Amino acid sequence: MQTTFDSGKRRLLSCLSHGAIFFSTTIFSFGVPFAVNLLTDDPIVKANAKESMNFHLNVWFWAIVIGVPIGILSFLTFGLGGILFFPVVGLGFLLHWGLTVWALAHCFTNPDEPFRYPFIFRLF
Repeated sequence: MQTTFDSGKRRLLSCLSHGAIFFSTTIFSFGVPFAVNLLTDDPIVKANAKESMNFHLNVWFWAIVIGVPIGILSFLTFGLGGILFFPVVGLGFLLHWGLTVWALAHCFTNPDEPFRYPFIFRLF
């Protein structure tokens, strides 16, 4: 038995899953792809939702790994450490948002293929 899935719905749910990372400072952002993964039967949407959850975890992990030392250094140097590492933080945001825009563009242009973020660890 062959099942067909609505391309528009697939595109919308996949983009919703990946786009939730723009609200990554809230736990709600992880809940969006988690809920999409639970509520859909479409294998492509499920793959995109799982990839988005993995990307969320990677963003939060690297924010802690990089942010905590910068915060401590900034505290110890009365703000100088934060100023010196500002380009690193800026590059992190550029990479974070750039990969998300790339995922969204992929989901819009090729909704029948799940997007895979490069260089991330995957738990799901």
